Amino acid sequence: MSFDDKRAELRRRTEKAKAMGSPRILAGMAESGLLNARQRVDALLDAGSFHEIGLLAVADRPEIRDKTPADSVVGGFGEIDGRRVGVCASDFSVLGASSAAIAGKKHGYVKKSAQRSGFPLIELGECSGSRIPDAMGARGMADTITGFAGGSYQKGRVVPWVSAILGQSFGGSTWQAMVSDFVVMRKGAIMGVASPRVTELAISEPVDPEELGGWRVHAQQTGMIDAVAETDADALHIIRRFLSYLPSNNREPPPDAPVPEGSGADQERLLEVVPEQRTRVYDMRKAIEIIADTGSWFPLKDSFAKVAVTGFARIGGKSVGIVASNPLFKGGAFDAEGCDKVLPFIVLCDSFNVPLVFLADTPGFFIGRAGEKEKLGAKIMNWILALDQVTVPTVTVILRKAFGMALHNMFVGRASETACWPGAEISFMDPATAVNVVYGVKYEDDPEKFGAMLDAVSGETSAFDFAEAFATQTVIDPVETRDFIIRALAAHARPGGVGEHRLANWPVKF
Repeated sequence: MSFDDKRAELRRRTEKAKAMGSPRILAGMAESGLLNARQRVDALLDAGSFHEIGLLAVADRPEIRDKTPADSVVGGFGEIDGRRVGVCASDFSVLGASSAAIAGKKHGYVKKSAQRSGFPLIELGECSGSRIPDAMGARGMADTITGFAGGSYQKGRVVPWVSAILGQSFGGSTWQAMVSDFVVMRKGAIMGVASPRVTELAISEPVDPEELGGWRVHAQQTGMIDAVAETDADALHIIRRFLSYLPSNNREPPPDAPVPEGSGADQERLLEVVPEQRTRVYDMRKAIEIIADTGSWFPLKDSFAKVAVTGFARIGGKSVGIVASNPLFKGGAFDAEGCDKVLPFIVLCDSFNVPLVFLADTPGFFIGRAGEKEKLGAKIMNWILALDQVTVPTVTVILRKAFGMALHNMFVGRASETACWPGAEISFMDPATAVNVVYGVKYEDDPEKFGAMLDAVSGETSAFDFAEAFATQTVIDPVETRDFIIRALAAHARPGGVGEHRLANWPVKF
């Protein structure tokens, strides 16, 4: 073959690979309004920035090489807002993007490059499961052992890992999502350990795909995804926005952003949003939006464990992670699911140098039989143990109340700096509950005696009492909350904006 013939062969193979797999599947995706793998990469990355690797790769079984262009993975490097990223997009038109040896090598190459060079890794996931017959038998399983031993799912939180679930996702893409720092799932996609067909055979009963692993299951019940997208394009936009709050790697501070005009101009609205009476409910997210830079609030797991609020925002142009109780749900009393939601978020922020802001308005933990069965006590302590390892700047503000063990979980008095609103109450438990517990007196039985006892147990629970004991560094007017957070975070900034990452190897995600 002459050199010109070899050049022609290169063009032929390149064109074949870029044409992707099954025309029928590609046409079906287009008719359904879905993007294919190459379209997803193009929509995610800055125009013209994609540098592809492994375009000419094919499966290692001779009989299917002609059917596996790029072996079901569109992988390489590109830029998002001018910042380098690595990306692997599963191509469902090629054997259902099933997991196999060469595809795994491509994933591994991009992952290792991202880890070594310090830029985020993005997985655009679809997967029908392990490729059969490749995975069958002892030799097939030996290949999977090699993959795990090679660190396919090990990361140490050196660079952000992001996953999108954009179709049927079983096996490999599920495993990747479960070790990612952020997961977005498109409505209509399915994520599970095994496909409905395999599950039906295993349990000998019909399985509805949506009930097995649809977006409602994972957004509202399991909490295993962080955001829900309406479309493929929406999911890609959410990924770009998520990465805007984080550094490219753990050796850098988060990027700053311009402060939108008008940010912080309506702090008086806090007095309207947050009722003075501590037993009245309100939505903490509305308070966060007032405190944060305009339009910067980015919630995570918003439909899961609603008593807990977690998400990114910018305050004064700086990225912060916000952990808050939400009195709109369960009166702001944290439950076991709330612990499951908060803990991985703390780990994420500390691993990538994002300061933490705690907004406390909680009567404590939601105790009872259900909580005990869900190991609430252990989860409370795991949360506290994680806080003990945090090295990013931390700020806590008590809005109206902080009672019991939850006071410690909201880092009250142990954060880099703590502030209270002037009406805040701090105690072991709600004084009204204490009257019932200590004296056995109920308001409805004897209002006068109950009132006298309430006065007796309510002494020295004010923000001023707390300040006198120097358990809080200051008491602030509510309208000063934003300014206080900006000043406190600046005062306690780490050299270079980089922490010690003691939580980088914390294993828990859910």
